[in-house]
Amino acid sequence: MIKRLLLASLFFTVSLAAGAFRADTVKVRSASMDKDIPVIVISPDLALQGYKCPSVYLLHGHNGDYKFWPSIRRDLGDVADTYGFVFICPDAENSWYIDSPVRKDSQYETFMTKELPPYIDSHYNTLEDKRFRAISGLSMGGHGALFLAMRHPDIWGSAGSMSGCPDIRVHPNNWNLEDILGNYADNSGLWDKFCVVNQLGRLQKGDLAMIIDCGEGDFMLEMNKDLHTRLLGAGLDHDFITRPGVHWFDYWQNAIDYQLLFHSKFFKKNAEVLKNQ
Repeated sequence: MIKRLLLASLFFTVSLAAGAFRADTVKVRSASMDKDIPVIVISPDLALQGYKCPSVYLLHGHNGDYKFWPSIRRDLGDVADTYGFVFICPDAENSWYIDSPVRKDSQYETFMTKELPPYIDSHYNTLEDKRFRAISGLSMGGHGALFLAMRHPDIWGSAGSMSGCPDIRVHPNNWNLEDILGNYADNSGLWDKFCVVNQLGRLQKGDLAMIIDCGEGDFMLEMNKDLHTRLLGAGLDHDFITRPGVHWFDYWQNAIDYQLLFHSKFFKKNAEVLKNQ
């Protein structure tokens, strides 16, 4: 059954009417934070027809929210139909997608790994398999996507960062990081623990497909180049892309297309393996 549903969603040519997708705004209960988290879920026509589809979690940046991606890519529903992806856009405040040791109401690693995926898989037509689940984000969300996937490669098989911040220690006085981790001078060990660049030892070659994308004029560029060098040194496969651009909306509107193509290739490769089993 999974083969039939998967191959239909990835390989059949389907004629789709405009607006065939559905966008829901739901509130997902977080027991760990004792509050409801708003999430936009965009289902493609294939999912609405009953086919199980791959899922892509899209993470917003600092001072963004769950409406960010549907706002800057107003064609996201059409993109969902084109690829046959279910898009999940959660709200994460300025949490950096970690379980804060300082704020008990900011436990977003737990929410993103133990609470949200089970909700999505039980309420929507998604494939409950890391081989067909991906995550991408920008800036703070780029940190979040890599951080979560590196620490939980059993949940996500493919991860992408756009203009991400893989070493939060470089900017200790910015973007509410002290609110989440405490003062850097007094809590440097915690900051070390939550850096993306310090998660590489959790991965073995082949655990996680990764794409890292940053503009040549972006102030995050050097730390992304450093992450690329570290990944090469660790023997961890990844795509690394730089193009003209800065840390701004027009870059991300374009960068997401590269991310989705990367995830699509990952899903199709796994579908071919499944088909031939």
